[in-house]
Formats: sequence, C-alpha cells, structure tokens
Amino acid sequence: MEFKWEDGFTIATRVDADGAIVISANAAGLRSLAHHLMTLADEESTNSHFHLDEYNSLEDHSVELIVEKVEVP
Repeated sequence: MEFKWEDGFTIATRVDADGAIVISANAAGLRSLAHHLMTLADEESTNSHFHLDEYNSLEDHSVELIVEKVEVP
C-alpha cells in the first residue's frame, strides 16, 4: 500500500482532558489523511491498518494513531 503525502503537511494528535482523541492538521495534512483512508478502504488493499506517530509523520509529542479496517458481517 502506498500512501500519498501532500507537500507541507502537518498532523498532530493528542488526548484531551475529557479523554477525546483530537487530530489537528493543516489543509495538506487533512488531504493526506483522506488519501490514507481511501487507500485503506480500497477493496483491493491487502493492508488492514496503518500507524502514525511522532517518529513517523506526526508532530512532536503526538500520541500514536492506529487506523484499522474491519469487515463487519
């Protein structure tokens, strides 16, 4: 699976005081995430998930983000 990254993207994640997951991104970051989700959703994709963290595409101090594709019967 190949992910498309938009030039100049920034994406950060955090858990707020109420326990909600917050994803903050500029327009290029949002488009990049949209590309990733569409790639993962592709019926021909053999991957079932992707990981992002501060060492792989997210801003410093971001919490790890794992997106999984599941099949619901």
